[in-house]
Amino acid sequence: MNESKAAANAAAAGSKTATLTFNETGESWELPITDGAMGPSVVDVRRFYGDTGAFTYDPGFTSTASCSSAITFIDGEKGQLLHRGYSIEDLAGKSDFMEVCYLLLHGELPSAEQKNKFETAITYHSMLHEQMLYFFRGFRRDAHPMAVMVGAVGALSAFYHDSTDITDPHQRMVASHRLISKMPTIAAMAYKFSVGQPFIYPRNDLNYSENFLYMTFAVPAEEYKVNPVLARAMDRIFILHADHEQNASTSTVRIAGSSGANPFACIAAGIASLWGPAHGGANQAVLEMLQQIGSKDRVPEFLERAKDKNDPFRLMGFGHRVYKNYDPRASVLRESAHEVLDELGMRDEPLLELAMELERIALEDDYFVDRKLFPNVDFYSGIILKAMGFPSSMFTVLFALARTVGWVAQWKEMIEDPQQRISRPRQLYTGYGPRDYVPVDQRS
Repeated sequence: MNESKAAANAAAAGSKTATLTFNETGESWELPITDGAMGPSVVDVRRFYGDTGAFTYDPGFTSTASCSSAITFIDGEKGQLLHRGYSIEDLAGKSDFMEVCYLLLHGELPSAEQKNKFETAITYHSMLHEQMLYFFRGFRRDAHPMAVMVGAVGALSAFYHDSTDITDPHQRMVASHRLISKMPTIAAMAYKFSVGQPFIYPRNDLNYSENFLYMTFAVPAEEYKVNPVLARAMDRIFILHADHEQNASTSTVRIAGSSGANPFACIAAGIASLWGPAHGGANQAVLEMLQQIGSKDRVPEFLERAKDKNDPFRLMGFGHRVYKNYDPRASVLRESAHEVLDELGMRDEPLLELAMELERIALEDDYFVDRKLFPNVDFYSGIILKAMGFPSSMFTVLFALARTVGWVAQWKEMIEDPQQRISRPRQLYTGYGPRDYVPVDQRS
């Protein structure tokens, strides 16, 4: 590499650069370093392949910033989660889900007038096209609700052609509103279909969380009154799951959207990604673990097994891949979990009593405290949803319902980014080199 080219690259890089040197050839390249508003700086490798002919290698993209975003910030070491600069503790404690939705979509908390207008728009989009009811009946009765969700959300693009032009800002916003508003209706219908009960239509006099509980648990034969404690807990669960930076499902939505796919297809892709047990199934795994433990008197035995590296048993719902300290969402949901159990008088229900005993011992055990293996959001959300009467097959559905606003906000941000390009990850090829074709009758 000649000196003039190196100088040009350094000038283009700006004041902060990293130098990469190939030991074999002695060639060096200056790579720009960009600082974010918070968090780690990034080494810009966009020109790397063109300049060097080499790729960077990062399986899982765990050290790669795939985009720039102003929506959510996570500091796992500090146990910090911010949406547009506001702490999750403040939002979950002082706000409601509709306000958080507006914040994620628009970047600022709404005024009273803006909030009222937004809530009205969401409320009046909550009905589904009547022909979609026939779509549900095409599934087997024992279909997993997530399978129904993937199909139904993807099918929205066949019913709402007037909001699939991603180049039109108005259509983008209409699609965003429709996805947020119709997701509870679809989720509730998926549940009703699985248990053989009639669909319940949404009511415009109920708020978002109340409406979802009504559509899920009401039956035509009797009046259903929404419990305000359960509705508030549901609202908090939605807030705490609304967005979580560039996780697998959000990245899936962005990758699908980078091709120009319509928003309904992109969100369906996100739901499919969330369905994976390593991503959206953690709170269901908590319930399965509690069932495996079985009773309070076996908690010490299983805690000892969790400490044994040679034992395959793992304590689900404790610790977090991102948060190396306490999950900031967990403290908020812990309060709601205890409120719900008290409200429903379920402290003595064996499985939930077992969960509370596990929480108590783990929080006092030096092994877990020293390693910061605290209960996370999945531990408490599993307890709450179980107490409310949701089957475990619905847990990931509720995750998808809540995360829809995050997916939509991330998709919208990506579409409006002038630097957005179609995603095209590279690979390290390890297969055969060129080979001659051998006719079938000559192969041994």
